[in-house]
Amino acid sequence: MDAELKDTLIGWAEEYNDPKYFQEDPIIFPKRFAQMHVAGEASLADVEIAALLSAHLAWGRRAMIVRDCNRMFDEMSWKPYDYVMNGEYRDEAASLHRTIKWSEFASICRRMKNIYSQKESIEGLTDAQIRTGIFGQKEDRKAPNKKINMMRRWMVRDDGKVDLGLWKNTDKKELILPLDVHVYSQATALGLTGRKQKDIVTAQEITGAFREIFPDDPCLGDFALFGYGVSRSK
Repeated sequence: MDAELKDTLIGWAEEYNDPKYFQEDPIIFPKRFAQMHVAGEASLADVEIAALLSAHLAWGRRAMIVRDCNRMFDEMSWKPYDYVMNGEYRDEAASLHRTIKWSEFASICRRMKNIYSQKESIEGLTDAQIRTGIFGQKEDRKAPNKKINMMRRWMVRDDGKVDLGLWKNTDKKELILPLDVHVYSQATALGLTGRKQKDIVTAQEITGAFREIFPDDPCLGDFALFGYGVSRSK
């Protein structure tokens, strides 16, 4: 990577790792519960459940994601853990968010209840365990697991700016960038990957490129790519 590109990416990361750019972003929901957790008004499980569900809805226009997350948490009376453990879920074929139905939401809640009946935190679960055991998806070793890696970034990164930093037993050096179509196109345009597949290997390759710049915190590169997107839109 040439020095000019490296300096540009560092500049974008520093500029856009700022809460003011994420006022209409799904992270605002787990962040709300994280602030309550610090104040002793919510449990770590409340934050984790909010992060899992908000990440699950995180595709499409941000305004629509935020609208539908609000609907979801209204349904839960803004008490995610109590709602999950109570066992009475909204379970119908109507849409919650885009193609995600309330019945899918109910199934995720049932699986979370089973897990939280045995564990106080999901921090130790693998991507495969979250993918199959919470989201109910088929095992896929090639999948980029964007939603899971987004949730991990939120829970682990601990610089006190945008992300929450509540998972203390996970090293942020080991995080993988959440790969979606936008991240892929931005990383490709910048020459951070030449792969055609939008899979976990590509996510790892892009993360590896950022590990050269941010060795202790490669997911800081997520904000650099966000900055690239903002710069292009201008």
